[in-house]
Amino acid sequence: MQRLTNKVAIVTGSSSGIGKAIALRFGAEGAKVVVTARRMALCEQTVAQILKTGGEAWAIQTDVGDERQVERLIEETVKRYGRLDILVNNAGIVAGGRLAETTTKSFDEVMNVNLRGTFFCCRAGFKHMKKEGGGTIINMSSVAGVQAWAGTGTYSASKHGIMALTKSLADEGRPYHIKVSAICPGGVADDLVDASPEDILRSEKIDPFDVAEAAVYLATLGKYTVVHQVVIDRLGADW
Repeated sequence: MQRLTNKVAIVTGSSSGIGKAIALRFGAEGAKVVVTARRMALCEQTVAQILKTGGEAWAIQTDVGDERQVERLIEETVKRYGRLDILVNNAGIVAGGRLAETTTKSFDEVMNVNLRGTFFCCRAGFKHMKKEGGGTIINMSSVAGVQAWAGTGTYSASKHGIMALTKSLADEGRPYHIKVSAICPGGVADDLVDASPEDILRSEKIDPFDVAEAAVYLATLGKYTVVHQVVIDRLGADW
């Protein structure tokens, strides 16, 4: 039995990695999946994989750091499918380095995509869900959003910001039946989303499809049930 039949879901950053895994799993569960990222050719590959297995999907290019493009994403989705049920804000970039050595340009790039991008998507998606009487927003944070280590300052700051946005929006969404949750994964085998299970296992990293299963779980909870955050880490990870 498909658990997301006829649900309309946007997954940002779904051209690769975790986002692609979520898009594929949503498609397998019967959702109408809007695949979006900056790399259109890779988005179309994700769509092709969903269609090949009998699912329904559509690709649209979006830079989540551009609020006008985000508004267009929501508008075009609703125009095409009539509504928006699920929004997964997964698009993000990783940048390491010690804070004293981090350039302003590098800091701004991470914040623009990870934090501003999530804000733009939350704001646009929330407005529509409020009109429609409910929905589910899933923000992709990180274990670096609940902890921080040397060399993760900029990335961790962006992910802590996402946690604050998530908690605030969850409170604001409660009267309108809008559920807002965060997934906080550790080191994921992003580049192995199309690899064999054996290759993923050998990487000793988190399987991106395990993160995708968490997204399916959050998207299929009962009407009055919400899980605020899910932390997914490698077995034996040292905090």
